[in-house]
Amino acid sequence: MTDFDLVIRNAEVVRPGADGPERLDVAIKDGKFAAFEESIDAGRAGEVVDARGKHLFPGVVDAHQHWGIYNDLSEDADTESRASAQGGVTSGITYIRTGAYYLNRTGPYREVYPDILEKVENRAFVDYGFHVAPILTEHIDEIPELIEEHGVASFKIFMFYGSHGLHGRSQDQRKFLMIPEDQSYNLAHFEFIMRGIQQARQDERFRAEADRLSLSLHCETPEIMAAYTKMVEEEGELTGLEAYSAARPPHSEGLAITIASYLAHETELPNINLLHLTSRKAIEAAMLMQQTFPHINFRREVTIGHLLADFTTANPGGKVNPPLRSREDVEALWEHLLAGNFSWVCSDHACCREEVKFGDPKEDVFLAKSGFGGTEYLLTGLISEGRKRGLSYNRIAELVSKNPADRFGVPNKGDLVVGYDADFALVDDDVETVVHAEDSMSSQEYTPFEGFTLTAKVTDTFLRGEAVLAGGEIVGEPRGRYLRRSGSGAA
Repeated sequence: MTDFDLVIRNAEVVRPGADGPERLDVAIKDGKFAAFEESIDAGRAGEVVDARGKHLFPGVVDAHQHWGIYNDLSEDADTESRASAQGGVTSGITYIRTGAYYLNRTGPYREVYPDILEKVENRAFVDYGFHVAPILTEHIDEIPELIEEHGVASFKIFMFYGSHGLHGRSQDQRKFLMIPEDQSYNLAHFEFIMRGIQQARQDERFRAEADRLSLSLHCETPEIMAAYTKMVEEEGELTGLEAYSAARPPHSEGLAITIASYLAHETELPNINLLHLTSRKAIEAAMLMQQTFPHINFRREVTIGHLLADFTTANPGGKVNPPLRSREDVEALWEHLLAGNFSWVCSDHACCREEVKFGDPKEDVFLAKSGFGGTEYLLTGLISEGRKRGLSYNRIAELVSKNPADRFGVPNKGDLVVGYDADFALVDDDVETVVHAEDSMSSQEYTPFEGFTLTAKVTDTFLRGEAVLAGGEIVGEPRGRYLRRSGSGAA
């Protein structure tokens, strides 16, 4: 009988928080990391893989995805989890809500959530979890049940839905969100969501895991966006992604961040995640709120899309909320990332096929749907652009793996530690590739990164010690498991 199931030899091991990569052998037993040593006898292992000097990163925890927003959830669980594994992602947490898109239904989560789980079961190639958005008033009352029964540890508010739909102006908020006449999705509802989560944090059942429970916010101000959208369209001077950025201006983010932060202070909810900040004004507002309310445990998120592309370098498929910004804003995001002011980097992956994405004419950005895929470029994109700017590999491992795993209570993930799940990716950083949509495993036929050059490639991805991606190809059957991050079943 061998001591280990698998040994990875000759790897440059990238541990979050370490000073640099370490040439080590890595041993795996029963799906867990069992040893990290300078040399492990190959005879002690049932299988040996020679990494040949590739970098071994902890499996990426992509904390912001959207499965099922434009395609059937069960379909996305298959194809978009393949794209995740292609990018070294081993755990994906996707946002879910009731209303138009997603499941196109409403009702209590005690009825909706089991159907969500059923649609994904046995279809995903990576582990998965869900952040839940309380849309109806009764959803707030269901927060403790979601925590206890379904292991949901994180919730979301879409601040811009006040008078906007998913892609722009909304003529009928109630129809879009499928809410009854006597309810509204507005600042008062957001306050009550915060109070509901804070009440759950104080519940004796959840005291031990209160720090796992958090609220994420998409911060844009609908009134500002409505006025500026009208102005941009009437003036007609701007087109494409630049027009869309002007229609949802950066100060709309800053104002929403300020409102959200004060509401967190008012409701005494300490765990706040400010999602996909896109501009200098947004990140500066977030840092100002951190100084103003030091007792709030803020986390700040940036996407790989907003770090790689601006509204002049991306093609029309780059419409997303909040928008791609100017090159000046991209540089500001990098400035703050290198200064340590962002907590993690994610993809905001939302597969939207071409026939759904674009209106007629295709060039009219206001007719296009919002969102695009990108999880397959998360790790390699950050490596490619980051190392040119002095971002260390070990810091990258923190930003894409350890930090999101810690914040969202993902059990035994995100780090290279004995006893943790043996989730990891082998990365060749001595290769140059040009991004082409046809090479992606996503069902999306285009990418706003078309033609971009990357200087790293994920060759192999392992989930709990077994290959999901080998030599750049998906292998085996779907083995992804549902991640319970709270309640009685959490690790």
